[in-house]
Amino acid sequence: MAQTIMVDLGARSYPIFIEHGILDSCAEYIFNLKTGTRGIIITNDVVSKWYLDKVYNNLNDDGHIMETLILPDGEKTKSIEWLEKIYHEMLSVHLDRHSFVIALGGGVVGDLAGFAAATYMRGIPYIQIPTTLLAQVDSSVGGKTGLNLKEGKNLVGAFYQPKMVIIDPSVLTTLSPRHLRAGLAEVIKYGIIWDQELFCFLEENIRKILKLDKNCTEQVIGASCRIKAEVVGKDERESALRAVLNFGHTVGHAIEAISGYDKFVHGEAVAMGMMAETYLGAKVLGLDEESVHRIKAIIASSGLPHIIPEDITSDVIIEHMYYDKKVKNKKIRIVIPDKIGSVQIVDDISESNIAWALEQCRI
Repeated sequence: MAQTIMVDLGARSYPIFIEHGILDSCAEYIFNLKTGTRGIIITNDVVSKWYLDKVYNNLNDDGHIMETLILPDGEKTKSIEWLEKIYHEMLSVHLDRHSFVIALGGGVVGDLAGFAAATYMRGIPYIQIPTTLLAQVDSSVGGKTGLNLKEGKNLVGAFYQPKMVIIDPSVLTTLSPRHLRAGLAEVIKYGIIWDQELFCFLEENIRKILKLDKNCTEQVIGASCRIKAEVVGKDERESALRAVLNFGHTVGHAIEAISGYDKFVHGEAVAMGMMAETYLGAKVLGLDEESVHRIKAIIASSGLPHIIPEDITSDVIIEHMYYDKKVKNKKIRIVIPDKIGSVQIVDDISESNIAWALEQCRI
């Protein structure tokens, strides 16, 4: 039986279903939504080779009439140009306001397909079927959709909740080791910002998780989704609490933008960002040395980078941090830990302290 977690948002509430092999019966869950019979599956050229036929056939056999659209893999697809191509494809196959979208893929597919659904004919339903660990534990839940501009990540978007999230951990067996590690960055984030027990579980079981032990994998995905659901349920539009989910992302997004979105995958940039923002916690909030060491150790043992390359200078990182969506009155607001399992949102950190923390990540 699938593990079920509800995202409690009143009339916009929706379930997250987590179970090995659930992809084989996804049509049963989608049928219960009563979203109509016509839809489009948006995926990419990597995921399509593995799972598009399975989802397409499962839905068609259940009486749905599905179209498909295959996008190029990679962060650069999250662009206005590709969004326009999605709109034209949806029009060419005559999707209307009673149709629905399935986002089958990682965070890029989910964000872009979700934004297309949010804006096509002023909004049609969509369903998330995430196929990367990062998307399963983070980006598929919470309704953040959007695309990138050259100045920074996710600067255009909308809060638009899916009708359902279907998570099949067995698809992670076809994920590259690099992208599996990248997903672990978001799991580590949840342990640092919210759940000390999860952090300890990661320390004890990181090797099993990297080997995709079935019980460990379902446990960390479920724990991460429960945390995300709880935070989103309390603050859907990031007016206050939800900003804690951006731990590691203020610096991480800057690193991604500087490197043109093609040198590091998202989780790698977030890992470096978490390390820099952990040093800020030590500098500004008195985070103890042992906690800094433990955070550095879990990032390293996950195979993620904790050293920022010398060619990405601190001055340029700080310059890009001013494009972050949390900036208020020209002040950089950063999420930093005061202990493992707890963070604060601080908006009066000097550029000199940020530069100091970034330089600690060169060591």
